[in-house]
Amino acid sequence: MISGASQADCALLVVDSSVGEFESGFERGGQTREHLLLVRSLGVSQVIVAVNKLDQVQWSQARYDEIVGLIKPFLVQSGFHPSKTSFAPVGAYQGVNLLSLSGVDAEELKVWYSGPTLVDLLDKLEPPARDVESPLRIPVANVFKGQGQGAAVSGRILSGVVQVGEKLRVLPGDESGIVKSIEVEEENVPWAAAGSNVNIQLTSIDPVNLIVGSVLCPPTDLVPLATSFIARVIVFDIQVPITAGSSIEVYHHSRDVPATTTKLVATLDRSNGKVIKANPRVVAKGASAELQLTLRSTAISGAQSLVRGIPMEPFSANKDMGRILIRRGGETIAAGIVLEIVR
Repeated sequence: MISGASQADCALLVVDSSVGEFESGFERGGQTREHLLLVRSLGVSQVIVAVNKLDQVQWSQARYDEIVGLIKPFLVQSGFHPSKTSFAPVGAYQGVNLLSLSGVDAEELKVWYSGPTLVDLLDKLEPPARDVESPLRIPVANVFKGQGQGAAVSGRILSGVVQVGEKLRVLPGDESGIVKSIEVEEENVPWAAAGSNVNIQLTSIDPVNLIVGSVLCPPTDLVPLATSFIARVIVFDIQVPITAGSSIEVYHHSRDVPATTTKLVATLDRSNGKVIKANPRVVAKGASAELQLTLRSTAISGAQSLVRGIPMEPFSANKDMGRILIRRGGETIAAGIVLEIVR
Protein backbone atom coordinates (compact mmCIF):
# COMPACT_ATOMS: atom_id res chain seq x y z
CA MET A 1 0.00 0.00 0.00
CA ILE A 2 2.82 2.42 0.88
CA SER A 3 4.64 1.76 -2.39
CA GLY A 4 1.47 2.47 -4.36
CA ALA A 5 0.60 5.58 -2.39
CA SER A 6 4.07 7.00 -2.99
CA GLN A 7 3.29 6.98 -6.74
CA ALA A 8 -0.20 8.54 -6.48
CA ASP A 9 -1.50 12.05 -7.16
CA CYS A 10 -4.87 11.57 -5.44
CA ALA A 11 -6.67 9.05 -3.26
CA LEU A 12 -10.04 7.31 -3.35
CA LEU A 13 -11.01 6.02 0.09
CA VAL A 14 -13.85 3.48 0.14
CA VAL A 15 -15.46 3.01 3.57
CA ASP A 16 -17.99 0.39 4.60
CA SER A 17 -21.09 2.04 6.04
CA SER A 18 -22.35 -1.21 7.64
CA VAL A 19 -22.93 -0.88 11.38
CA GLY A 20 -19.81 -2.04 13.19
CA GLU A 21 -17.65 -2.30 10.04
CA PHE A 22 -17.02 1.43 9.72
CA GLU A 23 -16.36 1.75 13.45
CA SER A 24 -13.77 -1.06 13.44
CA GLY A 25 -11.85 0.63 10.62
CA PHE A 26 -12.03 4.13 12.03
CA GLU A 27 -11.29 3.50 15.70
CA ARG A 28 -7.75 3.80 17.02
CA GLY A 29 -5.43 1.49 15.13
CA GLY A 30 -7.94 0.99 12.32
CA GLN A 31 -6.84 0.89 8.69
CA THR A 32 -9.08 3.78 7.63
CA ARG A 33 -7.16 6.18 9.85
CA GLU A 34 -3.75 4.75 8.97
CA HIS A 35 -4.37 4.85 5.22
CA LEU A 36 -5.44 8.50 5.33
CA LEU A 37 -2.38 9.45 7.37
CA LEU A 38 -0.09 7.52 5.04
CA VAL A 39 -1.34 9.02 1.79
CA ARG A 40 -1.21 12.57 3.18
CA SER A 41 2.29 12.00 4.55
CA LEU A 42 3.39 10.80 1.11
CA GLY A 43 2.26 14.02 -0.55
CA VAL A 44 -1.28 13.20 -1.70
CA SER A 45 -3.43 16.31 -1.18
CA GLN A 46 -6.74 15.35 -2.86
CA VAL A 47 -9.05 12.67 -1.53
CA ILE A 48 -12.52 11.39 -2.43
CA VAL A 49 -14.39 9.36 0.19
CA ALA A 50 -16.93 6.88 -1.19
CA VAL A 51 -19.36 5.82 1.55
CA ASN A 52 -20.22 2.35 0.29
CA LYS A 53 -22.77 -0.37 1.13
CA LEU A 54 -25.50 2.13 2.06
CA ASP A 55 -27.99 -0.50 0.88
CA GLN A 56 -26.99 -2.45 4.02
CA VAL A 57 -28.36 0.39 6.18
CA GLN A 58 -31.49 1.00 4.05
CA TRP A 59 -29.96 4.08 2.34
CA SER A 60 -30.06 5.93 5.64
CA GLN A 61 -29.18 9.62 5.34
CA ALA A 62 -28.55 9.72 9.10
CA ARG A 63 -25.90 6.99 8.79
CA TYR A 64 -24.24 8.77 5.85
CA ASP A 65 -24.19 12.09 7.72
CA GLU A 66 -22.76 10.36 10.81
CA ILE A 67 -19.86 8.87 8.82
CA VAL A 68 -19.13 12.14 7.00
CA GLY A 69 -19.27 13.99 10.33
CA LEU A 70 -16.60 11.70 11.78
CA ILE A 71 -14.26 11.62 8.77
CA LYS A 72 -14.33 15.34 7.89
CA PRO A 73 -12.56 16.63 11.04
CA PHE A 74 -10.05 13.78 10.86
CA LEU A 75 -9.18 14.75 7.28
CA VAL A 76 -8.53 18.34 8.38
CA GLN A 77 -6.48 17.10 11.34
CA SER A 78 -4.45 14.90 8.95
CA GLY A 79 -3.58 17.90 6.77
CA PHE A 80 -6.15 17.72 3.96
CA HIS A 81 -7.64 21.08 2.98
CA PRO A 82 -11.49 21.00 3.04
CA SER A 83 -11.62 22.24 -0.56
CA LYS A 84 -9.57 19.21 -1.64
CA THR A 85 -11.91 16.63 -0.07
CA SER A 86 -15.28 15.36 -1.28
CA PHE A 87 -17.78 12.67 -0.36
CA ALA A 88 -20.20 10.48 -2.32
CA PRO A 89 -22.78 7.94 -1.10
CA VAL A 90 -22.63 4.79 -3.23
CA GLY A 91 -23.93 1.26 -3.48
CA ALA A 92 -21.20 -0.36 -5.55
CA TYR A 93 -22.77 -3.82 -5.78
CA GLN A 94 -25.87 -2.39 -7.51
CA GLY A 95 -23.85 0.32 -9.31
CA VAL A 96 -25.77 3.10 -7.55
CA ASN A 97 -24.20 6.57 -7.91
CA LEU A 98 -21.07 5.30 -9.58
CA LEU A 99 -21.76 6.45 -13.15
CA SER A 100 -25.28 7.75 -12.69
CA LEU A 101 -28.02 8.22 -10.13
CA SER A 102 -30.71 6.37 -12.03
CA GLY A 103 -32.50 3.06 -11.95
CA VAL A 104 -34.79 1.28 -9.51
CA ASP A 105 -32.04 0.65 -6.95
CA ALA A 106 -31.26 4.39 -6.76
CA GLU A 107 -34.80 5.52 -5.91
CA GLU A 108 -34.26 5.45 -2.14
CA LEU A 109 -30.99 7.39 -2.40
CA LYS A 110 -32.54 10.02 -4.71
CA VAL A 111 -35.00 10.92 -1.96
CA TRP A 112 -32.28 12.82 -0.10
CA TYR A 113 -29.23 12.99 -2.43
CA SER A 114 -28.94 14.79 -5.77
CA GLY A 115 -25.22 15.60 -5.83
CA PRO A 116 -22.41 14.42 -8.13
CA THR A 117 -21.68 10.77 -8.86
CA LEU A 118 -18.37 9.14 -7.97
CA VAL A 119 -17.14 9.43 -11.58
CA ASP A 120 -18.14 13.12 -11.63
CA LEU A 121 -15.95 13.72 -8.58
CA LEU A 122 -13.05 11.82 -10.17
CA ASP A 123 -13.36 13.98 -13.29
CA LYS A 124 -13.12 17.14 -11.17
CA LEU A 125 -9.74 16.23 -9.64
CA GLU A 126 -7.04 18.78 -10.42
CA PRO A 127 -3.75 17.57 -11.94
CA PRO A 128 -0.88 18.76 -9.71
CA ALA A 129 1.96 20.87 -11.08
CA ARG A 130 4.81 18.79 -12.50
CA ASP A 131 8.41 19.56 -11.65
CA VAL A 132 10.05 19.21 -15.08
CA GLU A 133 12.78 21.79 -14.42
CA SER A 134 14.58 19.89 -11.64
CA PRO A 135 17.09 17.07 -12.31
CA LEU A 136 15.68 13.66 -13.21
CA ARG A 137 14.71 11.43 -10.27
CA ILE A 138 13.08 7.99 -10.71
CA PRO A 139 12.78 5.73 -7.63
CA VAL A 140 12.57 2.10 -8.75
CA ALA A 141 9.32 0.46 -7.62
CA ASN A 142 9.81 -2.86 -9.41
CA VAL A 143 12.52 -4.71 -11.33
CA PHE A 144 11.69 -7.33 -13.94
CA LYS A 145 13.27 -9.09 -16.90
CA GLY A 146 12.89 -7.13 -20.09
CA GLN A 147 13.24 -8.13 -23.71
CA GLY A 148 16.77 -9.18 -24.67
CA GLN A 149 19.74 -8.19 -22.55
CA GLY A 150 19.69 -5.74 -19.67
CA ALA A 151 16.74 -5.23 -17.34
CA ALA A 152 13.49 -3.35 -17.07
CA VAL A 153 12.31 -1.20 -14.18
CA SER A 154 9.08 0.56 -13.32
CA GLY A 155 8.54 3.66 -11.23
CA ARG A 156 7.20 7.17 -11.14
CA ILE A 157 9.20 10.09 -12.47
CA LEU A 158 9.35 12.53 -9.55
CA SER A 159 11.09 15.34 -11.43
CA GLY A 160 12.78 16.06 -14.72
CA VAL A 161 12.50 14.39 -18.13
CA VAL A 162 13.87 11.07 -19.42
CA GLN A 163 14.38 10.14 -23.07
CA VAL A 164 15.42 7.13 -25.12
CA GLY A 165 19.20 6.88 -25.56
CA GLU A 166 19.96 8.74 -22.34
CA LYS A 167 22.58 7.41 -19.93
CA LEU A 168 21.37 7.02 -16.33
CA ARG A 169 23.21 6.31 -13.09
CA VAL A 170 21.79 3.85 -10.56
CA LEU A 171 22.16 4.82 -6.89
CA PRO A 172 23.31 3.48 -4.52
CA GLY A 173 26.19 1.89 -6.44
CA ASP A 174 28.37 2.87 -9.36
CA GLU A 175 26.45 1.22 -12.21
CA SER A 176 25.09 3.05 -15.25
CA GLY A 177 22.70 1.99 -17.99
CA ILE A 178 21.33 3.33 -21.26
CA VAL A 179 17.61 3.83 -21.82
CA LYS A 180 16.58 1.51 -24.66
CA SER A 181 12.82 2.12 -24.51
CA ILE A 182 10.20 3.91 -22.44
CA GLU A 183 6.65 2.69 -21.96
CA VAL A 184 3.82 4.83 -20.59
CA GLU A 185 0.37 3.25 -20.22
CA GLU A 186 1.48 0.34 -22.47
CA GLU A 187 2.60 2.69 -25.26
CA ASN A 188 6.19 3.15 -26.38
CA VAL A 189 7.17 6.81 -26.23
CA PRO A 190 10.42 8.66 -27.07
CA TRP A 191 10.39 10.59 -23.77
CA ALA A 192 8.45 11.00 -20.51
CA ALA A 193 8.22 13.79 -17.95
CA ALA A 194 7.60 14.21 -14.22
CA GLY A 195 4.37 12.67 -12.98
CA SER A 196 4.40 9.73 -15.43
CA ASN A 197 4.45 6.12 -14.25
CA VAL A 198 6.89 4.44 -16.62
CA ASN A 199 8.44 1.11 -17.57
CA ILE A 200 12.03 1.65 -18.70
CA GLN A 201 14.15 -0.92 -20.54
CA LEU A 202 17.85 -0.46 -19.68
CA THR A 203 20.83 -1.90 -21.55
CA SER A 204 24.55 -2.09 -20.71
CA ILE A 205 23.76 -2.91 -17.08
CA ASP A 206 23.83 -6.03 -14.93
CA PRO A 207 20.31 -6.64 -13.51
CA VAL A 208 21.83 -7.72 -10.18
CA ASN A 209 22.71 -4.08 -9.53
CA LEU A 210 19.09 -2.95 -9.83
CA ILE A 211 16.99 -3.31 -6.68
CA VAL A 212 13.68 -1.95 -5.50
CA GLY A 213 14.36 1.40 -3.87
CA SER A 214 17.25 2.36 -6.16
CA VAL A 215 17.04 5.78 -7.81
CA LEU A 216 17.80 6.55 -11.44
CA CYS A 217 19.38 9.95 -12.09
CA PRO A 218 21.69 11.71 -14.57
CA PRO A 219 25.44 11.00 -14.13
CA THR A 220 25.99 14.78 -14.04
CA ASP A 221 23.52 15.43 -11.20
CA LEU A 222 23.70 12.62 -8.63
CA VAL A 223 21.39 12.21 -5.66
CA PRO A 224 23.22 12.50 -2.29
CA LEU A 225 23.57 9.26 -0.33
CA ALA A 226 22.57 9.76 3.30
CA THR A 227 23.39 7.63 6.33
CA SER A 228 22.39 10.27 8.91
CA PHE A 229 19.94 13.14 8.55
CA ILE A 230 17.70 15.52 10.48
CA ALA A 231 13.96 15.28 9.86
CA ARG A 232 10.92 17.22 11.02
CA VAL A 233 8.14 14.75 11.81
CA ILE A 234 4.62 14.56 13.16
CA VAL A 235 4.11 11.65 15.55
CA PHE A 236 0.92 9.63 15.14
CA ASP A 237 -1.27 8.10 17.84
CA ILE A 238 1.30 5.79 19.45
CA GLN A 239 1.36 3.97 22.77
CA VAL A 240 5.14 4.00 23.39
CA PRO A 241 6.91 7.38 23.04
CA ILE A 242 9.98 7.85 20.84
CA THR A 243 13.24 8.11 22.79
CA ALA A 244 16.88 8.62 21.86
CA GLY A 245 18.35 5.27 20.84
CA SER A 246 15.02 3.83 19.68
CA SER A 247 15.25 1.23 16.92
CA ILE A 248 12.99 2.16 14.01
CA GLU A 249 12.61 1.63 10.28
CA VAL A 250 12.82 4.49 7.80
CA TYR A 251 10.59 4.10 4.75
CA HIS A 252 11.66 6.22 1.78
CA HIS A 253 9.72 5.47 -1.41
CA SER A 254 10.03 1.69 -1.87
CA ARG A 255 13.06 1.30 0.40
CA ASP A 256 12.69 0.16 4.01
CA VAL A 257 15.90 0.43 6.06
CA PRO A 258 16.66 -0.10 9.78
CA ALA A 259 17.68 3.03 11.66
CA THR A 260 18.19 4.50 15.12
CA THR A 261 16.88 7.71 16.61
CA THR A 262 20.30 9.20 17.34
CA LYS A 263 19.10 12.45 18.89
CA LEU A 264 15.85 14.20 19.83
CA VAL A 265 16.70 17.72 18.64
CA ALA A 266 13.53 19.59 19.70
CA THR A 267 9.78 19.47 20.03
CA LEU A 268 7.93 22.07 17.97
CA ASP A 269 4.67 23.99 18.01
CA ARG A 270 2.61 22.43 15.21
CA SER A 271 0.92 25.73 14.34
CA ASN A 272 4.01 27.89 13.77
CA GLY A 273 7.03 25.56 13.94
CA LYS A 274 8.65 27.36 16.88
CA VAL A 275 10.75 25.33 19.31
CA ILE A 276 8.88 24.36 22.48
CA LYS A 277 11.67 22.39 24.11
CA ALA A 278 15.23 21.63 23.00
CA ASN A 279 16.70 18.16 23.61
CA PRO A 280 13.53 16.58 25.06
CA ARG A 281 13.76 13.22 26.81
CA VAL A 282 10.83 11.72 24.86
CA VAL A 283 8.54 12.58 21.95
CA ALA A 284 4.97 11.55 22.65
CA LYS A 285 1.93 11.01 20.42
CA GLY A 286 0.58 13.98 18.50
CA ALA A 287 3.84 15.93 18.85
CA SER A 288 5.83 17.67 16.14
CA ALA A 289 9.59 17.26 16.51
CA GLU A 290 12.98 17.43 14.88
CA LEU A 291 14.92 14.17 15.11
CA GLN A 292 18.34 13.03 13.98
CA LEU A 293 18.08 9.56 12.43
CA THR A 294 21.01 7.31 11.58
CA LEU A 295 20.86 4.17 9.46
CA ARG A 296 21.91 0.88 11.02
CA SER A 297 23.83 -2.02 9.52
CA THR A 298 21.85 -5.18 8.75
CA ALA A 299 24.88 -7.42 9.31
CA ILE A 300 24.63 -10.29 11.78
CA SER A 301 26.25 -9.92 15.19
CA GLY A 302 30.02 -9.93 15.04
CA ALA A 303 30.24 -9.22 11.32
CA GLN A 304 31.82 -6.01 10.08
CA SER A 305 29.73 -4.15 7.55
CA LEU A 306 29.58 -0.58 6.35
CA VAL A 307 26.19 1.12 6.44
CA ARG A 308 25.09 1.82 2.90
CA GLY A 309 23.52 5.23 2.37
CA ILE A 310 20.16 5.71 0.70
CA PRO A 311 19.53 8.25 -2.09
CA MET A 312 17.75 11.17 -0.44
CA GLU A 313 17.48 14.95 -0.76
CA PRO A 314 16.28 17.68 1.60
CA PHE A 315 12.63 18.65 1.18
CA SER A 316 13.73 22.16 0.17
CA ALA A 317 15.64 20.73 -2.83
CA ASN A 318 13.10 18.12 -3.98
CA LYS A 319 9.78 17.65 -2.18
CA ASP A 320 9.17 14.08 -3.31
CA MET A 321 12.72 12.97 -2.52
CA GLY A 322 12.52 14.57 0.92
CA ARG A 323 9.53 12.73 2.42
CA ILE A 324 9.91 9.83 4.87
CA LEU A 325 7.80 7.52 7.02
CA ILE A 326 8.96 6.08 10.33
CA ARG A 327 7.75 2.62 11.27
CA ARG A 328 8.17 0.45 14.35
CA GLY A 329 6.87 -3.06 14.92
CA GLY A 330 4.94 -3.05 11.65
CA GLU A 331 3.12 0.19 12.53
CA THR A 332 3.67 3.65 11.06
CA ILE A 333 4.46 5.88 14.04
CA ALA A 334 5.51 9.15 12.38
CA ALA A 335 5.93 10.91 9.05
CA GLY A 336 7.77 13.99 7.96
CA ILE A 337 10.33 15.72 5.78
CA VAL A 338 14.12 15.73 5.55
CA LEU A 339 15.58 19.07 6.63
CA GLU A 340 19.30 18.39 6.40
CA ILE A 341 21.63 15.55 5.46
CA VAL A 342 24.29 15.20 8.16
CA ARG A 343 26.44 12.65 6.35
